[in-house]
Amino acid sequence: MQRYMKSEMPFHGVPKPARDSLVRQLPALTSRAEWLDVVGRLWREADHREERYVALDLLRRYPRWQEPDLLPLYEEFITTGAWWDYVDELASHHVGPLLLAHRALVTPVLRTWSVSPDRWKRRAAIICQLSAKGETDLTLLTHAIEANTQDPDFFLRKGIGWALRQHARVDPAWVREFVDAHPDLSPLSRREALKHLA
Repeated sequence: MQRYMKSEMPFHGVPKPARDSLVRQLPALTSRAEWLDVVGRLWREADHREERYVALDLLRRYPRWQEPDLLPLYEEFITTGAWWDYVDELASHHVGPLLLAHRALVTPVLRTWSVSPDRWKRRAAIICQLSAKGETDLTLLTHAIEANTQDPDFFLRKGIGWALRQHARVDPAWVREFVDAHPDLSPLSRREALKHLA
């Protein structure tokens, strides 16, 4: 598992189904403060990768406590996790839903992330709307992609293609037009964006 993830942090070797089963058996957390304390300690004190996975599992387990004031915590986890497995979970399952629920507060933050020196914050800004479907903020998506088309980083190029491919499920014409209008997209981004379009 460690070799596959190219991780410096070791694994206990607990597969996801077993981890899910263990998380379901944990006692319920009774307050938002307790939840944030547990999640924060699991993440910051982790010496094995699964401990951080459990922190993310617990984030997802309590959707009622998701509010925009968690963005600095998500930013911390994105920058300290600094790998696609953590970042993709945080972007698509936490940052994205916050954006849908609190556009006025979250959009400016994501515009800033999209031009950050940190590539993982930029990836999060690009892919956070994967589940938005018809509610995708196309202005934000365009800004995040255009800010990163010149970057040679594989994870950014793959993220751009993934975001476009996902949006093509609901608006293929927009994606075709976008790709045609952006000849500076990398071959990887272009290929991924058009993958399921005839």
